[in-house]
Amino acid sequence: MTMSQTPSLFEPEPSPPTGKGGGGASAAIPLAERLRPHSLDDVVGQSHLLAPGKPLRLAFDTRRLHSMILWGPPGVGKTTLARLIAQQFEAQFIAISAVLAGVKDIRDAVLLAEQARAAGRSTLVFVDEVHRFNKSQQDAFLPHVESGLFTFIGATTENPSFEVNSALLSRATVYVLQPLSADELQTLARRGLAASGGLEIEPQALALLAAHADGDARRLFNAVEAVAAAAGEAGRRLVDLPLLEAALSEALRRYDKGGDQFYDVISALHKSVRGSDPDAALYWMARMLDGGVDPLYIGRRLIRMASEDIGLADPRALGHTLDAVAAFERLGSPEGELALVQAVLYLAIAPKSNAVYRAAGEARRFVREHGTQAVPMHLRNAPTKLMKQIGAAQGYRYAHDEPGAFAAGERYFPEALPEARLYRPTERGQEARIAERMAELQRLNRQARAAAASPESAPGDKA
Repeated sequence: MTMSQTPSLFEPEPSPPTGKGGGGASAAIPLAERLRPHSLDDVVGQSHLLAPGKPLRLAFDTRRLHSMILWGPPGVGKTTLARLIAQQFEAQFIAISAVLAGVKDIRDAVLLAEQARAAGRSTLVFVDEVHRFNKSQQDAFLPHVESGLFTFIGATTENPSFEVNSALLSRATVYVLQPLSADELQTLARRGLAASGGLEIEPQALALLAAHADGDARRLFNAVEAVAAAAGEAGRRLVDLPLLEAALSEALRRYDKGGDQFYDVISALHKSVRGSDPDAALYWMARMLDGGVDPLYIGRRLIRMASEDIGLADPRALGHTLDAVAAFERLGSPEGELALVQAVLYLAIAPKSNAVYRAAGEARRFVREHGTQAVPMHLRNAPTKLMKQIGAAQGYRYAHDEPGAFAAGERYFPEALPEARLYRPTERGQEARIAERMAELQRLNRQARAAAASPESAPGDKA
């Protein structure tokens, strides 16, 4: 059964170890579990939620239990907070892992909650990685949350706006948990080393250990366990830089390729390119590659940037980017990555314009606003005799037969619509020349239409 009662408050919670660690049964328990806080005062981090007067602290102090979503990266205390809430409110704690559980486990949780209510106790159902549940599984909680059978707490590393059903989301308060700071991680590291035989650590090694954890307390405690084992083998009680570096195998920086950090780094890359900062753009791209992102995914994003943020200000940008992606497809990693580096640098230093992007949006808005309009007869196709008989293509002016290959004064919008200015080139890069060309064509149109409207014009004159 994937559902667990960890711990059920029908039974006493195990007492924290009092010794400095090393032997006995406690040595078999992971350090992160041994040092899990047993009160709010033991919690390190999340002061924006837990400091006096802050939202979760108020919920504790006023004993107002409510359903919630705890959103944050791994190792920042989501499970710990859920357990402390159950402890504070003397509620049965039922933990479900959405990775392994199904609807049957939800039904079992409902049964346990009903039994607890009959015994006069409340129940808290904690769903870890709630974003892994599909819509029907999430919906299964709704009637029981609404009836008050149990309080629901979901934990997620994903943005709940996208991953949690709106009906469930509307019944829960979302609390955003932050990665732990370097100082907070150092505090936890000292606790972990003290519980691992009373080890001491040099300041430089402590700073490196905290940096290695990258905001994740669980990762920190795993590292402390590795360091403690290395210190034990070496007969050392002081952890210095050489010992620390020997104990920690080289690992990738934390980079959740499916979570919010993934999209945050992509956003940073895109905004650095848009902001014409080639060094920052290169840094964020290196972060993505270092974190194991598919280089072709980066290439697809660069193609988008070439049109969205540069467009016709430098039409070569799109071609350069497509060539870079093709080069990577031919060479693969790591050789092909250099072509992507060349592309990101080109995009960052290119003149910027979002005129193409804005024009696309304006065109969609204009179509939605005015609906479906008939194609003017002179613009219609006339492949058959019948189409010609009803006037299709009649009066169409073939631009290549006109002076400068431009049919001055001709209309191409539907007759019932005004001519809309959807594309507005900027004064940057190649678009400055495009703007001059468009201004000249508009002048010719005005001149031709004024001439056609004057009394001296012959009837039917389209010039």
